[in-house]
Amino acid sequence: MKFQIQDMTCGGCATRVTKTVQALDPAATVEADVAAKVVTIQSSASQEQIVSALTAAGYPPKAL
Repeated sequence: MKFQIQDMTCGGCATRVTKTVQALDPAATVEADVAAKVVTIQSSASQEQIVSALTAAGYPPKAL
């Protein structure tokens, strides 16, 4: 899954996004490109679960 997250502006944001996804699926891999504001996620959690969790954490994603 690939998402654009406009509110991800620094490394701290990328860390929070990663921790949010890994709270749903501890085995998830998250690659964050802060400059492009894009995250690539490999997870067994559904896209809906990830979107909901990231939105609740203050980082509403847009699917790419």
